[in-house]
Amino acid sequence: MAKTTKDDSLLLEERKVKALEKIANTIDALTIWFEEIEKNEWSDRLQWYLSEWYKTLPKEEEK
Repeated sequence: MAKTTKDDSLLLEERKVKALEKIANTIDALTIWFEEIEKNEWSDRLQWYLSEWYKTLPKEEEK
């Protein structure tokens, strides 16, 4: 019984490591993509998306 629990724990840790490696690879790919895009061309578009997102935020009551 103890060996099975230890094996299960080891298997779970291996799965965690693989998942974290996949996440790291994805973030790395996004970082490279973001560094390569032409930011001047995206400036207006990003401003528009951010303003649209800002409109969805709940308004805070003034104190």
